[in-house]
Amino acid sequence: MKEEALRSPWKAFMKQRRMGLNDFIQKIANNSYACKHPEVQSILKISQPQEPELMNANPSPPPSPSQQINLGPSSNPHAKPSDFHFLKVIGKGSFGKVLLARHKAEEAFYAVKVLQKKAILKKKEEKHIMSERNVLLKNVKHPFLVGLHFSFQTADKLYFVLDYINGGELFYHLQRERCFLEPRARFYAAEIASALGYLHSLNIVYRDLKPENILLDSQGHIVLTDFGLCKENIEPNGTTSTFCGTPEYLAPEVLHKQPYDRTVDWWCLGAVLYEMLYGLPPFYSRNTAEMYDNILNKPLQLKPNITNSARHLLEGLLQKDRTKRLGAKDDFMEIKNHIFFSLINWDDLINKKITPPFNPNVSGPSDLRHFDPEFTEEPVPSSIGRSPDSILVTASVKEAAEAFLGFSYAPPMDSFL
Repeated sequence: MKEEALRSPWKAFMKQRRMGLNDFIQKIANNSYACKHPEVQSILKISQPQEPELMNANPSPPPSPSQQINLGPSSNPHAKPSDFHFLKVIGKGSFGKVLLARHKAEEAFYAVKVLQKKAILKKKEEKHIMSERNVLLKNVKHPFLVGLHFSFQTADKLYFVLDYINGGELFYHLQRERCFLEPRARFYAAEIASALGYLHSLNIVYRDLKPENILLDSQGHIVLTDFGLCKENIEPNGTTSTFCGTPEYLAPEVLHKQPYDRTVDWWCLGAVLYEMLYGLPPFYSRNTAEMYDNILNKPLQLKPNITNSARHLLEGLLQKDRTKRLGAKDDFMEIKNHIFFSLINWDDLINKKITPPFNPNVSGPSDLRHFDPEFTEEPVPSSIGRSPDSILVTASVKEAAEAFLGFSYAPPMDSFL
C-alpha cells in the first residue's frame, strides 16, 4: 500500500503530461476549485498568445469561388505525399501526426510531421508553424538538434520531412526507469545545454524544453525536436512576453506575466535535470493551482541523495529571480563552466566522441520498441499519403494557401554532392 501511495502522484503526472497547454487550460477552466485560486484566474486571462505578430488584424476579403489556389513560391514541385510509403504513426500533436515513412525512390527512412492547415488556422498558430520551419533550417549544423531534409505542402496539409530518430523520448525512458543515476543525467544535461546554447547563439529561445521533446538517437545521443514554440530574433538582452510552454515547466516570470528572456530555457533545463534525478519535476502537484503556487513561492527542496555539485547547479538553474539565475550573465558559458560538468570534455561531446551511458539497442529503422504503443498501434490515415484530387476553392482554402507561403523547402543541389 505504501508503494502504491508513492506511485499514485507519479501515475497522475504521467497521464496529465500528454496534454498540451491549450487542453490543460481548458481543463482547469472547467475546474471550479482550481479557478478560485487568484494566480490561476490571472493566468486564465492570458491563455491566448498576445504578441501583435500573432494577431490577424487585417483579414483579406473572401475570394470568389472561381479563383485558383496558388501556393506560389512555397510550392515544392519536387516533393509530394505519394513519394512516400507511410508505415507507422510514431507521434501526435495538436495539429497532426508524426509518421515513420520510407521514401520510395531513395529507400531512406524519415520522420514526416504532417499538420492540418485548418487546425492551425483555427487556433491562429500559423506564425508559430512558420517559425518552426525557419528554426529547422538553421539546425542542420548541430548534432543534437533534429534536421529538416525538406518540406512541402498540399492544399490542406503541411509536411516536414525530418531525421528519423528511434531511440525513444527521454519521457519514455524516464517513465520506465523512474529516474537516472547522476552520470547519465549529467551526460544528457550537457548535450541538451549544448543544443540550447547553439540556439541562443542564433538569437533563438526554445521555450518548450521537456522530456517529450528530447529524443535519443540509435546510439543514445540527445536530439532536441519540436520547435513550434521557438521565438526568433531575441538578442542577448532581449525579452518576449507570450504566455506559452508546458505547465510543469513554466518559469516564475512567465507565470507572473513579466517579460522574459533566454534564461527561461535554463530554468527548464534545471527542471528536466531535477526530473531525471528525482522522477518528478521540482514543483509538481496534482492540484494545478497548488503547482503554480509552488513554482511562484515554494523554496526549492533537494533531497540529500545527490552530489553537492548537482545541488549547486539545480539551485542556480531553478533560481526564481531570472536576473540571478545561472546563465543570466554569460548564457551557455556559465552552464558549461559549472563544476557539475567538470568531467565533460565539451569538444569530445560536440563531436560525439563520448560513449552514451545508455544504448537503445535498436536493430534498424523498423524497430519501434521505444515508441509508445499508443501511437504505433494507431492506423495510418490513408489521406496522409495522397494529395487531394480536387478541392473546392473556398475562402478558407484560399486563406490556407496564403498563410503558408514560403513554407516549402528544398536543399541546394550542392548539398547532395
